[in-house]
This record gives sequence, C-alpha cells and structure tokens, in this order.
Amino acid sequence: MAVERTEALADVRDDGGGKPDGAVVRDALGVGIAVGLSGFAFGVTSAGSGLTLLQTCALSLLVFTGASQFALVGALAVGGSPFTAAAGAFFLGVRNAFYGLRLSQLLALPRAVRPFAAQWVIDETTAVSLAQPTRRGARIGFLVTGLSLYLLWNLTTLLGALGADAIGDTDAWGLDAAGPAVFLALLAPMLRTGTERTVAGLAVLLGLGLLPVLPAGVPVLVAALAAPAVLWAQGRKSASRGDMAEEDR
Repeated sequence: MAVERTEALADVRDDGGGKPDGAVVRDALGVGIAVGLSGFAFGVTSAGSGLTLLQTCALSLLVFTGASQFALVGALAVGGSPFTAAAGAFFLGVRNAFYGLRLSQLLALPRAVRPFAAQWVIDETTAVSLAQPTRRGARIGFLVTGLSLYLLWNLTTLLGALGADAIGDTDAWGLDAAGPAVFLALLAPMLRTGTERTVAGLAVLLGLGLLPVLPAGVPVLVAALAAPAVLWAQGRKSASRGDMAEEDR
C-alpha cells in the first residue's frame, strides 16, 4: 500500500495537470520581488553595524538566507561577540538543510545541478515549490523564485550598503526590523498545528525574556531549545496516557 501511494504521488508530480507555466512564473516573481526588496534593509543595517561594503555584499552572495544574515549583523550591532553572532545565524540557517531533504525528492534535479541549486534552498523557494501540484511546476517555481530573489536581494544589498551614510540612523527609520518582519510573515502561515504554535510561542518567550540578562546572540541559541523541550513534554504526556490506558485494561 505504501509503495502504491508513493507511485501515485510521483505520477501526480510528473503529469501535466498543474497550473499553467505562466501562472507559476507570475507567482514566483511576486515572491522573489517582494522579498528581494528587503535586501535594501539588510544592506543598510549591515553597514550601520560596522561591516564594510565588501563584507556586507559577501554575506548576501555567499550566505543568502535573510533571517540568518539579519541575526548576524543584529547581534554584532548591539555588541555581541562574533562567535555568538555566527552561532545564532548558523542555527537559524540549519532549517534550510531540512528543506533540502524535501526538495531533493520533489525536484529530482540531476546530480551535477544539485550543488548549485543548494544555494537557493531557502524559505521562499521551498514555499513556492511545495505549492505546485506537479514536478514541472515545482521546478519552474524554484528556478524563477531563486533567480529573481538572488539577483534582487544582492542588488538591493549593494544599494542599501552604499546608501547607509545618506540614510543615517537605521533605528530611527526602523529598517532593522524589515528582515525579521518578512521572515515572520512567511513563517506564520506554516504554524498549523498546536505543537508548532507551542514551539513558536515558547521560542518567543525564551528569546525576548532572556534579552536583558544574556549577551547579544545567546538568547537566539537558547530559543532553539524550544523545539526539543516541547517534543519531550509531549512524549512524556503520551507515555503517561499509554500507562493509564494499560491500567484501565
């Protein structure tokens, strides 16, 4: 039965019954342009936190995962050590590895292409790809979203870094909040189950509650413990229910 379901899913992904290519391209461009423009805020924030133009542009070219980039420069801006800043950015970026596991099955790209495609495995490309009912649509969505977002993000990062001096205090403009706001807007619709909402809520409480007492960057690391803590508590709860059921028998 499991084999039949897997084969049926593969047939759905490979057939031509999905959305027209033009509709997929339009949706992908909408996401790529909307999110890509926030690279300007990153460029301004990064330059304002003391990074050079070359360092700022290198982060967007090589790292290319907005939430991690904002976490890194945000921690540095408030005096955090490079180690804690990098560690916080790393833990935020780990989610992309799990995206890659799912997308590798969905897109089924040739092995020679996968190392290059891995650079574009981020929240936005994953969301657009998973929204398509066919493999062709998923591939088009991934390509268009990744290409448009990568080009625009890096262009606006450059413009933001160059214009940082003219803008002045980024805190006064609120541009430092643009990246996290975009990330939260993408994350919120994914919190469908009670477990996911509990993890998110506990992470927020840990992160915000520990800001006054821990060095910059460390609260993000502690907030990452929300997921295993909630899963452990649920496991204990399920075990307790199982023991009660056995006693009733």
